[in-house]
Amino acid sequence: MLYYLFQYLDEMNIPGAGMFKYVSFRASFALMLSLFFATVIGRRIINKLQQLQIGETIRDLSLEGQLSKKGTPTMGGIIIIVSILVPCLLLGVLHNIYMILMLVTTVWLGVLGFADDYIKVFKKDKEGMKGIFKIIGQVGLGLIVGLTLYFSPDVVIRENASHIRTEAVATGGVAAERTASPDLKSTRTTIPFVKNNNFDYAQLVPFSGEKAQTAAWVIFIFVTIFVVTAVSNCANLTDGLDGLATGTSAIIGITLGVFAYLSGHVIYASYLDIMYIPGSQELVVFVSAFAGALIGFLWYNAYPAQVFMGDTGSLTIGGIIAVLAIVLHKELLLPLLCGLFLLEGLSVILQKSYFKYTKFRYGEGIRVFKMAPLHHHFQKPGDGSVKALFQFPKTPVPESKIVVRFWIISIFLAVLTIVTLKIR
Repeated sequence: MLYYLFQYLDEMNIPGAGMFKYVSFRASFALMLSLFFATVIGRRIINKLQQLQIGETIRDLSLEGQLSKKGTPTMGGIIIIVSILVPCLLLGVLHNIYMILMLVTTVWLGVLGFADDYIKVFKKDKEGMKGIFKIIGQVGLGLIVGLTLYFSPDVVIRENASHIRTEAVATGGVAAERTASPDLKSTRTTIPFVKNNNFDYAQLVPFSGEKAQTAAWVIFIFVTIFVVTAVSNCANLTDGLDGLATGTSAIIGITLGVFAYLSGHVIYASYLDIMYIPGSQELVVFVSAFAGALIGFLWYNAYPAQVFMGDTGSLTIGGIIAVLAIVLHKELLLPLLCGLFLLEGLSVILQKSYFKYTKFRYGEGIRVFKMAPLHHHFQKPGDGSVKALFQFPKTPVPESKIVVRFWIISIFLAVLTIVTLKIR
């Protein structure tokens, strides 16, 4: 809203009003505003949650310090959602298709996660919302995102545009520019470590002839649904230790912000030989608000946590990361960038599958890890009290140390993901 106000003031030649035209200024402002809301307004939301006695129900899993978390306010994801929405509504270009998609994603999954937490807290149902309804909600969002990207005329790319600059004018004006590639709708996406690193989903259906591009969009929509569902659920599984999901998601979000900035800038996109996505620079404003909200929330969520985000937060941040990657045509980088999310999800799948297999085969279930998701494995002693294939480490690792080590791994994966722009 402020963007449109200052655009009007700029047309009236009001000094300083033109600053709101610059993404860098609005992104910085969004970061500061989201930090303010998450830390200052967040404290009031936490107090309100305490007054309403919206506390976490803890199962005894024999983990160190676990029972001390009983009664800690949950549903703190509300803080994250508000701290994202307010700066974006004030500073974002609200007619930008990518900003619209991100706001819809935030609200959609926020409502879905809130409903799940509401059932757990107020209905006293530890299982929360039935899994099928969660999946329906995630599939519905994936369908909306995929169809919007297909039908919207504003969603185009300029594939690996070779940028040609003329000499800048002597007065220091911006150099004229032209590009060799036209804007087009495409199902191309980036794959890491490959020189000509764009892959078109149409290559999966070469037998479709003239209908190949339409078939490619059908595949793309299914991929979108899968990515949204998988990443949001894996982020939910990662939310098991104080600050773990919050810090990891902030690192991932900032990395995607780098991609958004480079992909939305024709000169940088040309220099790095990556696809230019007109309009995607507005995502930098959203990512700044996203990162600020998470870092501000970490003020209260760091060990020992004063509030938990609940499914209200974890489903939302996972979905945001998924949709950001999809609109930036970087979804195939997610296994690398979101490596920790992937490991957490796979650890649960392996644990359940292997336990069922060994119980069926030998009459006694054996685990792969001492406990799943993976972060809980390191909290358990490796003394053989739990039959598991992996008993390392022998002594439990303190919760805060596990979280920081996982952050370090996430930073390494984020840097490696950015480096794939040049290592091909």
